[in-house]
Amino acid sequence: QVQLVESGGGLVQPGGSLRLSCAASGFTFRNYAMRWYRQAPGKERELVAHITSAGGITSYADSVKGRFTISRDNAKNTVYLEMNSLKPEDTAVYYCYAVRGLLDYWGQGTQVTVSS
Repeated sequence: QVQLVESGGGLVQPGGSLRLSCAASGFTFRNYAMRWYRQAPGKERELVAHITSAGGITSYADSVKGRFTISRDNAKNTVYLEMNSLKPEDTAVYYCYAVRGLLDYWGQGTQVTVSS
């Protein structure tokens, strides 16, 4: 049974930091590229960050570049999203996503709220 379980979301003040984790099981994690998406209320889901299967290449949305860092630990079957200098506009549900060719899996999401 494939599972992607996100954790680490919560309420944080503007300028603060959070670290999201996504624990994977039920598939060969190291063979999959991983992404973080987010969806704010009333908006479309958007790609935030991407990391290749071996972790050698990362890419980011312009809106988070320089503030967010995606990483992965293939020994722990986990992908991370380090978020710094958070802004109110970063408020959204954050989703973990695994992809390999035509195979893909989604996590259930974790809420991040940036507010004073």
